[in-house]
Amino acid sequence: MVDTESKRWWALGLIALAQFMVIMDTSIIGVALPEMQQDLGFSPGGLSWVFNAYVIALGGLLLLGGRLSDLFGARRLFTLGWVVTLGGSVVAALAGTAWVELLGRVLQGAGAALIAPSALTLLMVLFGSRPRELAKALALYGAAAPAGGTAGVFLGGVITEWLSWPWIFWLYVPISLVAVLATGRVMPAVPGKRGSVDVLGAATVTAGLAVTVFAVVRAPQVGWGVVETLAPLAGGLLLLALFVVVQRVRRVPLVRLGIFRTPDLGGANLAQFLLGAAWIPMWYFLNLYLQQVLGYGAFASGAALLPMTVLIVVLMVAVAPKLIAKLGVKTMVVGGLWALAVGLVWLSFARPTGSFVVDVLPASLVAALGQALAFIPSLGTAISSAKPEEGGLAAGIVNTAYQVGSALGLAAMTAVGLSFGAGRHGDPVVLTGGFSAAFVGAAGIALVGGFFAMATLRLHTHTP
Repeated sequence: MVDTESKRWWALGLIALAQFMVIMDTSIIGVALPEMQQDLGFSPGGLSWVFNAYVIALGGLLLLGGRLSDLFGARRLFTLGWVVTLGGSVVAALAGTAWVELLGRVLQGAGAALIAPSALTLLMVLFGSRPRELAKALALYGAAAPAGGTAGVFLGGVITEWLSWPWIFWLYVPISLVAVLATGRVMPAVPGKRGSVDVLGAATVTAGLAVTVFAVVRAPQVGWGVVETLAPLAGGLLLLALFVVVQRVRRVPLVRLGIFRTPDLGGANLAQFLLGAAWIPMWYFLNLYLQQVLGYGAFASGAALLPMTVLIVVLMVAVAPKLIAKLGVKTMVVGGLWALAVGLVWLSFARPTGSFVVDVLPASLVAALGQALAFIPSLGTAISSAKPEEGGLAAGIVNTAYQVGSALGLAAMTAVGLSFGAGRHGDPVVLTGGFSAAFVGAAGIALVGGFFAMATLRLHTHTP
């Protein structure tokens, strides 16, 4: 029989697994895309939607997932999220056409949108009253993200080489089943609260976020100044504006707008948004540089990302909690974002005839240092600043900030990279110039993020 104290840490392991899987789902498909294109008949432009369908569903539904977590209980929503993920994985694995594959990916994204905010709510329930343990729990949760990203590259390469691409999705079936069975045993029963779902608010924010992300991620393919981009972008922004109006007049809104007046909550979410917008493009283009310029295979590319991942895990788990207690949130977030900017600028000097040891390793470690310093304090502040009864909402907001920031940042930096030649396969000089431009653009995002954090976070802020 597992005692109550051990059960809390088993529950944390399940929460970290959830974060690991949510992030891994964005990276594990990369190596398999050529085979999926051949088997399912994707067009070259349509192939990217195997990734985008997941990200858009995840980003668009996170706020609703957070609200449902508050209303119906975090454990119920956590379980439901795994069930939806399992169903989406089966659909994606069995898909025989492109549209069925995209349907499976949308379902996987919807499941992740239920899992992510409820997981953070459960983490706060388990550790929120124990500040010292909360810092460790958030560190483990945060470290699971880069570990999932790197593991995805490894596993995607192994599965594609030794089995076939559908096994990428079959992998999620046993994991989802184990998670569903374990949730009832180790997770605390979190009661929901009385209230109703703001259907209009949920519809406008979900559609607004999804359409806006759709417009931006599609822009590098069709162009930024064309109707195909401007029309959905305008429509998405209009829907988001309508959402704000609805929230002001609703008696029980999906998002209580007053929550953003909570000290540090808005600044912490902005930091998470810009952190995702700078970090994910770095990881994406660094992987392309390793494979398309240095000639690494998927396995070797994953191995090259391991030092960066190990450093992040060690810093988040063993160092960041102690530094937060000594330096405070503001210093950590500002310093971390600026360290990430330095690492990105350093990466922009990578050479077409470069090497991993000289051109990648030192710069990537500096960038990893910045990510590790900024992520935990901004995440913890975004959640702990809210009222306990709005934990699910706060978790949904911060997850939305990071995921939407990641999607928009990657789309914008893809456009920057392509404009400087990042799409010209076979020419390492031009390719490297495109990747360098994307690194500089991402560095600018991180630099601006540091200034915003300096302006919006308090000097002696609450530390998680």
